Amino acid sequence: MIELYTSPTPNGHKVSILLEELGVPYAVNAIDLGKLDQKTSEYLGINPNGRIPTIVDRENRDFAVFESGAILIYLAEKHGRFLPRDIEGRSRVIQWVMWQMSGLGPMQGQANVFLRYFPEKLPSVIERYQKECRRLYGVLDSRLSDRTYICDEYSIADIACWSWINYHEWAGLSLDEFPALKAWFKLIEARPAVQIGLTVPGGRKTEVRELLEAAKKMIRT
Repeated sequence: MIELYTSPTPNGHKVSILLEELGVPYAVNAIDLGKLDQKTSEYLGINPNGRIPTIVDRENRDFAVFESGAILIYLAEKHGRFLPRDIEGRSRVIQWVMWQMSGLGPMQGQANVFLRYFPEKLPSVIERYQKECRRLYGVLDSRLSDRTYICDEYSIADIACWSWINYHEWAGLSLDEFPALKAWFKLIEARPAVQIGLTVPGGRKTEVRELLEAAKKMIRT
């Protein structure tokens, strides 16, 4: 049994979607970011970084894994799915997972914060991050121009990237100028496991008020 500690965010949805795709049993522990559940001593005991998501593998001596990309790789390797076993195929998928972790996620996250949460509107800063997001969207659009999925088959790279692209409107972005990316987005969105994963831990997206309160507290800390 996998214990999943999560909130309804792009990084949280990566893991719940993969768990649904794998069809393995898991228990959900909702982390209320607004109440700073992620900063409690109990939670820091399994995730010293105080962020979500985290898993605890009860079948593997209560082994804890934090960082969403690391969790995707761990689960894919454990169950032998959504990550190729040949060295080149595996590397390609992990490259794109790292691309999401180091570029797409952080840049879109900053666009989200400065557009929606930051107490002062800073147009030049918002434009900086939105421009970089559009560049990254262009990279992915080019990659998808001659293929169905990011790599040879549907993989954790698709799950990782889609979970962030799913929030493009929240960052003030559009997919209309990226036809290949938009087609891929709709293809992944239609998967039943993706639709179910988005409901974990309790709804497709948190209410705006809850997100705002959580973000304000995070900025202060």
